[in-house]
Amino acid sequence: MAKLFTPCRLGDAELKNRIVMSPMCTYSCLAEDGVVTDWHIIHYGARAVGQAGMIIVEATAVDPRGRISKNDLGLWSDGQVEGMAKLAETIKSQGCVAAIQLNHAGRKAGLDEAGLAPSAIAFSDKYPLPRAMTEEEIHQAAAAFGEAARRAREAGFQAVEIHAAHGYLINQFLSPLTNRREDSYGGSPENRYRFLAEVIDAVKAVWTGPLMVRISAEEYHPQGNHPEDYLYAVERMRDQGVDLLDCSSGAVVPVDINPFPGYQIPYAEFFRHKTGIATGAVGLITSPLQAEEIVANQRADLVLLGRELLRNPNWPLYAARELGAELEIPYQYRRAWQ
Repeated sequence: MAKLFTPCRLGDAELKNRIVMSPMCTYSCLAEDGVVTDWHIIHYGARAVGQAGMIIVEATAVDPRGRISKNDLGLWSDGQVEGMAKLAETIKSQGCVAAIQLNHAGRKAGLDEAGLAPSAIAFSDKYPLPRAMTEEEIHQAAAAFGEAARRAREAGFQAVEIHAAHGYLINQFLSPLTNRREDSYGGSPENRYRFLAEVIDAVKAVWTGPLMVRISAEEYHPQGNHPEDYLYAVERMRDQGVDLLDCSSGAVVPVDINPFPGYQIPYAEFFRHKTGIATGAVGLITSPLQAEEIVANQRADLVLLGRELLRNPNWPLYAARELGAELEIPYQYRRAWQ
């Protein structure tokens, strides 16, 4: 049987296959309230019907000041739980694991006010100059992740991902390009990791299910982090009880890169074999044979599809047919697959 369609245990959750919908912002909330809309139910429900093993709901703000845009989903308020519960139940109703990504955008917040950051360095001239956070604000931000995880638990989500990639707040602390602090949160790799350590502790204080972290394993800058520089952080995450490392790259500072199919897979393979942590591979994965090669050769445990699942919500069904695997087809669709 194709490895792609074998079950995968992640903490106390079992994925029916190794195909995961990667978190992708849809900017679809109304009235800047961060509440789930009908669009979210239809959008994620369609991919669950299409038989993905797990869906990671898009970057969800833990604080209104940490939104990527004014139309981001949020879990900074108890009033947002009801809609999230409906969304989680929709996903789970199709035998799909419901996960959610928690995020604080930091200096990349798309709001009218200046963002918060470890250091007062703007991402580009298109963003306002952020304000360097006080230690009290750092503690408050870590606590906000914990409160959002509590609400995710109350909403019925089965897994949580902490967004520590793509130049958002946690990534800003991890990177020497964006963290110029001279206190206990800056300087050495150990100090730069301190904020993420506090976020993980805050989440795990209220969350017992599977925990994932997304990182930018390569920053594409000579003075930035590269995979070898992340080994300390990844080993700490593993020791803190993180179940899976979601391996992305870039977006810490503006740089030009040349993406190609599978260009980020070596990062997932590197950390999996160096540290023993389970990994997810992401980045221009489009074909079933490509996805099968990744998991069959133990380069990663899961494959995360983004734009390919936007183009084709039923990609897992087509992949199963191409790879000769058996996959339960919703009975409403079976006559189309006979």
